[in-house]
Amino acid sequence: MVKISQNRYLVAIRDGIISTMPLVMLGSFFVLFAQFPIPAYQKIVAPYVATIMLPYRITVGLMAVYAAFGIGHQLAKHYKLDSLSSGLIAMGAFLMTTAPVLANEPTKAAKPLGMVLPMSYLGGAGMFTAIIVAILAVEIIRFCSVHNIVIKLPDSVPASVSKSFAAIIPSAVVIIVVWIVSGILKFNINEFLMQLFKPIVDVGMNSYFGLVIPPLLITVLWATGIHGDSIIGNLIRPFWLILWQQNADAVAAGHVAHNIATEGFYTFVWIGGSGGTLALCVVAVFFAKSAYLKEIGKLSIVPGIFNINEPIIFGAPVVLNPLLAVPFIVGPFITSSITYFAMSMNMVNKTSMLAPFTVPFPIMGYMITQADMRAIILMLLNFAIYLVIYYPFVMMYDKQLLKEEHKELSNESEVIA
Repeated sequence: MVKISQNRYLVAIRDGIISTMPLVMLGSFFVLFAQFPIPAYQKIVAPYVATIMLPYRITVGLMAVYAAFGIGHQLAKHYKLDSLSSGLIAMGAFLMTTAPVLANEPTKAAKPLGMVLPMSYLGGAGMFTAIIVAILAVEIIRFCSVHNIVIKLPDSVPASVSKSFAAIIPSAVVIIVVWIVSGILKFNINEFLMQLFKPIVDVGMNSYFGLVIPPLLITVLWATGIHGDSIIGNLIRPFWLILWQQNADAVAAGHVAHNIATEGFYTFVWIGGSGGTLALCVVAVFFAKSAYLKEIGKLSIVPGIFNINEPIIFGAPVVLNPLLAVPFIVGPFITSSITYFAMSMNMVNKTSMLAPFTVPFPIMGYMITQADMRAIILMLLNFAIYLVIYYPFVMMYDKQLLKEEHKELSNESEVIA
């Protein structure tokens, strides 16, 4: 599992997609501004919705374009290639997979639009293509570099100019390969990949088991000392983003979000971080009698409020601790099940926004569900469940620590005597 998490392609995909998050999060807020669920407000902004949504179209709507650059950039850094030119080549190759079309409809200026680039596969729907094309582009660049299939200029030429010329042949190979596939052979890789992954995205990921298995795997890995989010999250995040953008587009168009399986779903599960450890911090602070566990709880509760739980995971510790591992694994399974059924029965809105992971609960749930007050109730319910689940196991662990502390004190007193 550690080898998988350190795989160069998975690392590049993770870092490349994460690099788009500031833009994507910012853009998603404009959906809320355009479709805030108050009828009076919607009536006022109705004439300006298209203008309000412009940042969303240019950020979320082009998410795969930015991801292609980010993935190419990160993979090139791993190979110690020129990361800037590699990222640009990867992005250009990805854009080549979407053929421009002629739009003859006149604009307000009474002029036809001419050639335009459809945005259907430039956002989340094109994420799989962006990943594959970016990796392919960098591998071609690497092959050309290793075999000296590049234009070399004298050392007296400035480095920036030399790098530009060195990228000409690799970029030509990449563009020609994609041009042959997309332009000459007319093979639509975007549609092919979407059809290929459609059963996984629409059925597998959006089902009950598709939603409860990821947290189960993540917490089991964490309990054994492996960063579960880095492994499972990196593998599944492209699927989550596709389903999330479908929700965001639906809300932007005035419809209801229908996909449950987005990363925002786990906002209701990871209260305080993976394993719902904010409840562990609260129990430790207010109910533990051992000095060690109480102090660890005090040190961890503030980061836990902002969903940063490494202090409690490694401090309590949860890792390799059979007592605390049980609620750490069982708790998310129960809360993800409750959240799934609540959303599937339309008791709570599905998530259609992204927000920084450090936003405290239950504000986070309220934000990403189009200001749904029921989301706050659901998060409070899940938190109460975590408290009930963690309490007996924390108390058992606290008794062990308390015995050890009393034993150490008695040993010290004997030494002093």
